[in-house]
Amino acid sequence: MKIVMRYGKLIIIGIAVLIVLLLLIFGFKGCGVSHKSPEGVVKSLIKAYAEGNVNRVKDCYGAKKNTEEALQKEIDATIKYFKAHNTKKVEIQECDILSESEKYTYVYVNYHLEMENEQVYPCISTYMTGKTDGKYYILPPSKVTDDMRKQAASDYAKFMTTNVYKNYVKEYETFIKKNPGYEDKIAGKLS
Repeated sequence: MKIVMRYGKLIIIGIAVLIVLLLLIFGFKGCGVSHKSPEGVVKSLIKAYAEGNVNRVKDCYGAKKNTEEALQKEIDATIKYFKAHNTKKVEIQECDILSESEKYTYVYVNYHLEMENEQVYPCISTYMTGKTDGKYYILPPSKVTDDMRKQAASDYAKFMTTNVYKNYVKEYETFIKKNPGYEDKIAGKLS
C-alpha cells in the first residue's frame, strides 16, 4: 500500500512538472519577434507597437543597440498613435507581400485596433523589409531609397484596387460614420 502511495505521489509530481514545462514552452512562444518571413516581422512589429514594447519594435528593425534619430522619432510617434486609440488588443486580419525585389520585400498588413470601449478601428499599413543573415527586418527610413519609394507608390496604387483595400475602406468609413469627430479627437491627443 505504501509503495502504491509513493508511486502515486511521484506520478502526480511528474504530471505537475510536465504541465509547468508545457505552460512555459507555450507561454513563451510568440513572445518574441518572428524574423522568419517578411510577413512575420511585420506582424511582430504591429503587435509590439500595440503593446508599447519599444525593445521589440527595435528588434523588428534590427536596431536594438543604436537607434538612429529618425527611426526613434518614428517609433515614438507610432507608439503614441496606438496609445491615443486606447488600444487594448490588436487583431491582424491579413498580411501579405505587395512586391519583391533583390533589395527588399514590400508588405501590407490589415489589422484592427480593439479599443477599451470595445470598438474596432480598422487600419492598413505597409512596410519594406530586408533580409540580413537569413533574418527579415523592417527597413528603417534611412535605408529606403527614392527608387524604392517610387516603386512602392506604384505598388500601393495597384493595391488600392484590390478587395482587401476596398473592404478596409468600407470598414473605415463605417467606423467614422458611427464615430463623428473621432479623427479630430485622435489628432488632439497626438499634438
